[in-house]
Amino acid sequence: MFTKSNKTPDAAPVEPPKTAAAQDAIRGAAMKTAARAASIICADMKINGSVISEGALQIDGIVDGDVSATDITIGASGQITGEVKAEVVKVKGKIKGSIRARKVELESGAHVKGDIVHSSLQIQSNAVFEGQVKHADDPLRETGPVAASEGKSMSSSSAPSAFGISSQPS
Repeated sequence: MFTKSNKTPDAAPVEPPKTAAAQDAIRGAAMKTAARAASIICADMKINGSVISEGALQIDGIVDGDVSATDITIGASGQITGEVKAEVVKVKGKIKGSIRARKVELESGAHVKGDIVHSSLQIQSNAVFEGQVKHADDPLRETGPVAASEGKSMSSSSAPSAFGISSQPS
């Protein structure tokens, strides 16, 4: 009645399914762009050349080149010299170059010297901005801002240059 049997109940091997499930979970997480954490360029890094990311990007270091990503945040110690292109750009640091984004936020302490093409622009107090601003329904596809004098049909000899500075010898 109470005899010990050498026969164990039918059980599936435990290890292979766990391994396969873990590998599937890793592959699934790697394929989801929304689940990825932001790529970070740390404060002790300097990059000479363009940076392109399909996800979010946090820049606390220095980039001498164009930067393109889905979402870009330039930290307080971050510096970019070149064009910045993304869906959303948040600036706390410095940019010397143009910004093309659907949403641009210049936070307190930001320094931007260049043109901005945007769908939405927010500039907080104590942010410094020097350049032209152009609103566009799709800023990632349109061309950059056009100077006011370029829209007029004047001969080059009589056209005034920006800020009274002439490119022709006096």
